[in-house]
Amino acid sequence: MEDSIRFLYTYTFRDGSNKQFDLRLDASNLRLITERPPDLPLWAMLEYNKCAVCPQRAQERAYCPIAENLATLVEEFRNFLSHESVHVTVSTAERTYSKETTVQGGLSPIMGIIMTTSGCPVMEQLKPMVRFHLPFASLDETIFRGAVMWLLAQYYRQQDGLSATWSLDGLGAVYGEVGQVNRDFAVRMRAAAKKDANVNALGNLDVFASMVALAVEDTLVRLKPYFAALLKP
Repeated sequence: MEDSIRFLYTYTFRDGSNKQFDLRLDASNLRLITERPPDLPLWAMLEYNKCAVCPQRAQERAYCPIAENLATLVEEFRNFLSHESVHVTVSTAERTYSKETTVQGGLSPIMGIIMTTSGCPVMEQLKPMVRFHLPFASLDETIFRGAVMWLLAQYYRQQDGLSATWSLDGLGAVYGEVGQVNRDFAVRMRAAAKKDANVNALGNLDVFASMVALAVEDTLVRLKPYFAALLKP
């Protein structure tokens, strides 16, 4: 097994220029492997527009862990508009994904990785999905992956002698907390944005989190016929 998991994001713009971000995760715990920038901005301070659901205290750490790791990306895209066109390529050890999209659409998936693997106690609840990261996922794909993650977590809890629930109510609660972080962090990040690409990319993540919480039950009912072979008496 490799020591790290790699996601290489390449953004190629219409003028031929490009930006590249090489994300490495510790394969044992999916923690982002990175060095903190030497000069972090004021908006990265933990108490700066702190998220309402944040359990961390300034006495324990000065900076928000997500902000520490997003600062470089946010700075690189602070002068971009959401609707500008870009070709995004995401390379992993197994395969390569690519898409012609907008800057905000191309930023959302990489922000999702960084926010989930930076050490934020709320966002870490979605960390298992990062191992099987699917850039540009549809709502159905996201709900399927989220439901599998939640139910597998219940299996592990049961194996460890902990309480387990086979209802998906808890998944909705998780996405509710994640959505709160997305919205609060957007307020924090506006201090760093000259234009709107960064904030709107985060807005995309918030919309998805809200839609997952609202649509999970209906979507899984619609997907049930696909499982017919596994549901026979």
